[in-house]
Amino acid sequence: MAITRNIATPVKDPELVRLRREQIVQAATKLFSQKGYHGTTTREIARESGLGTGTLYEYVNSKEDILYLVCDMIHSQVEEKLLPVLISDAKVSEILPMVLASFFRVIDELQELVLLIYQETKSLPSEYMHYVLKREEEISNYFSSILHSGIADGSFSIAEDVVLLMAHNITVLGQMWAFRRWTLHRSYTLEAFTEIQTSLLMRELCGI
Repeated sequence: MAITRNIATPVKDPELVRLRREQIVQAATKLFSQKGYHGTTTREIARESGLGTGTLYEYVNSKEDILYLVCDMIHSQVEEKLLPVLISDAKVSEILPMVLASFFRVIDELQELVLLIYQETKSLPSEYMHYVLKREEEISNYFSSILHSGIADGSFSIAEDVVLLMAHNITVLGQMWAFRRWTLHRSYTLEAFTEIQTSLLMRELCGI
């Protein structure tokens, strides 16, 4: 279950709050990607979202609130695209390559935002940082659950105490496509990157 943080608002209509915050997040995401968090003002976010500055502050209390909502949106998009790739009656060794392909594809789609999380979340207050890091951990936990299932059905030969580290390795492998894109994109397509990384992972997991 995703961990979220309540941001106080005087507005009583939850659907209106959702819609307005969605406007704010879309505007902030565009501006943060273009100008960086510190280079963007709340006045600019309000203007880009089509709201007055006073109206914006009815839905958030600070620019840190907006950055938190942006990070939360990014993690939610990753989770939404991964969760439909569910383990069926097939062995996990057959399912994991599809999960990896989906994960690498969503990182490719959101690469600007993935970079944004790691560049700018240091600007969040410690309380907010706790929630953002928990959301990040949930992605690795998703891979941990798949790996545990693979051990249980005989797909994988790794030891149980290696699962957590391998799950984090998978998360970082996907994010590498965004972090190292300045060089990787010159040598590999997303499809080639996915095929090679999947092959290396499966060899390790299956003890080949």
